[in-house]
Amino acid sequence: MKKQKRQNHQSKPKKEESAVTLKDLINPDLMKQLKEQQDQLKVEEERKKEAEEQRKRDERKLKEKNKSFEELLNESGMNWKEFK
Repeated sequence: MKKQKRQNHQSKPKKEESAVTLKDLINPDLMKQLKEQQDQLKVEEERKKEAEEQRKRDERKLKEKNKSFEELLNESGMNWKEFK
């Protein structure tokens, strides 16, 4: 009996076909425009966060400024009975 050689016929994907990406298909001008828009959105988001933090700081200062004497006395860590 003759031994039969088995041939392994596996199809390998071509590198050229799998190398095509979305970046290659999109117009470079469009990519540049999208990146600029992304940067602008990041800057705008940071600006909004900073404005919100500033508003909260101002609100805390105003609240602290308008506290009554009783509230300030209660928040004090000192034992005022010792000073009577």
